[in-house]
Amino acid sequence: MQLLLARHLWGVDLPWELAFPRFKAAGYAAIETVLPPIDQRPRFQALLQQHGLAYIAQIFTGGDDVRGHVDTFRSRVADAQTLSPLLINVHSGRDAWSETESIHFYQQALEIEASIAVPVAHETHRGRVFYNPWVTARMLDRFDNLRLCADLSHWVVVAERLLDDQPEIMEQVAKRCIHLHARVGYEHGPQVPDPRAPEYQQHLAAHERWWDIIWATQAAKGVQVSTLTPEFGPPSYLHTLPYTNAPVADLEAICDWQAQRQAERFRSQRWG
Repeated sequence: MQLLLARHLWGVDLPWELAFPRFKAAGYAAIETVLPPIDQRPRFQALLQQHGLAYIAQIFTGGDDVRGHVDTFRSRVADAQTLSPLLINVHSGRDAWSETESIHFYQQALEIEASIAVPVAHETHRGRVFYNPWVTARMLDRFDNLRLCADLSHWVVVAERLLDDQPEIMEQVAKRCIHLHARVGYEHGPQVPDPRAPEYQQHLAAHERWWDIIWATQAAKGVQVSTLTPEFGPPSYLHTLPYTNAPVADLEAICDWQAQRQAERFRSQRWG
């Protein structure tokens, strides 16, 4: 099994012409980002091709009700396919929905997914249906073909604890995970100020235990390529100093450190 590192463009101010070769040189093999404006897509695709980078599309459902979210899912999936993505990662639904509404949405979303060749991952994310482990587990029980992007940092802050007390759910997530966002959360936020700091090593270690479960499960299933994005975000995800709003750490350095660390851990486990 190969680990493919993707780099997000969240908080990146550099033009693509400078950012893409920089990220390629740092070891990334794909770019994960929202769909570019239509008039910028030829430039975007040309630069991906020029630098040998794949594309992971990020989309968001929206609307006043389930129908609105289904309609935006359908249209944005179709839109994303025009850029030939490796996979589509989606923030889907709403946390405020009843279970019946969530079921209705995923019934229709999975019908749409069945009609396309590109895999779709639904992200475990605050504000969305999969904002906590227990709702997610019930949806996975109901839908055998529902696949996830695991961003477990969101669950840590929602549950206000590290989730080693939920091993069955972590195993369940591992069986459905097709993409990983390797950000480290803590009990009071979705992003530790700096994952390299000694005071957050217990949080880093916990997330790595969960990622190891995912990788081991993927390897056992015969997955050929596992994708990972070190999705640390800019301010206000990244902590800042009062009054000055100065970031407490360098975003690019954190992302690169995490990507390199996980690539080394992946190789050391001999999953490849």
